[in-house]
Amino acid sequence: MNLAERVRLRAQTLADIRAFFAARDVLEVQTAVLAPSTVTDPDVESIAVPGYGFLQTSPEYQMKRLLSAGAPSIYQLGPVFRHEERGRLHNPEFTMLEWYRLGFDDQLLMQEVADLVAVVLGPGAVQTVTYQQLVGELFDQSHVERSDLDLRFAEACDGLKPGRFFVVDYPADQAALARLRPDNPTVAARFELVIDGVEIANGYWELQDPVEHERRFAADRALRRARGLVDIEPDRPFLDALQKGLPNCAGVALGVDRLLMLAQHADRLDAVMQGPEF
Repeated sequence: MNLAERVRLRAQTLADIRAFFAARDVLEVQTAVLAPSTVTDPDVESIAVPGYGFLQTSPEYQMKRLLSAGAPSIYQLGPVFRHEERGRLHNPEFTMLEWYRLGFDDQLLMQEVADLVAVVLGPGAVQTVTYQQLVGELFDQSHVERSDLDLRFAEACDGLKPGRFFVVDYPADQAALARLRPDNPTVAARFELVIDGVEIANGYWELQDPVEHERRFAADRALRRARGLVDIEPDRPFLDALQKGLPNCAGVALGVDRLLMLAQHADRLDAVMQGPEF
């Protein structure tokens, strides 16, 4: 596929995504790419801009502030940034599609994710596997290091091909900002979509409790210090917004460049990106 064809396909895909949400009355928003605060997640490193703050790794916090202020279901489609991420499936700047659906849980959102993927890649069945099925006997071993679990999980995801798979029932300590499942609090109401071995999307039935957010951020910071990473202060405007009340919703972040890579039958992100690496 030549450059002109790639540009045309990307433009059509973005138009199709916007039409998908317009048909569902989900409104597009545009939040700041550069902001004073960033995420505490110990597995994500932000790019600092001295004197200004950080390039955002995701629009999550700012979109949830909009929801807490009364916004309806919303989506954002645009660039995000992560420090020192470069490789076949990674680039420091990439395009993220993130959306939040009021009144949805993770199950309803998984169906909508599958519907969107079908618009871009064509129809296809989606299977469901649990986190425990992927990591096997390591799941119930309390002495296992998190890094070993992550490695086993990554290797297992790479083996989920061909096909489309939702990974569900993450252990509670990997809930990120998902709530725990009401009928089984040992697992999180979180999912990932893996297509042909490539991790495409990560979604939650969103945690609402501001006290639990504070606890998880404190745990993130402790882990960052243990790893020798830069300590990150929690995003105070985000926490203040949670005090006003995040509505019941589910949200998901999807890597658009990876989806385009699959649509073009390419094996590297730089085959579909239009930045410095193209």
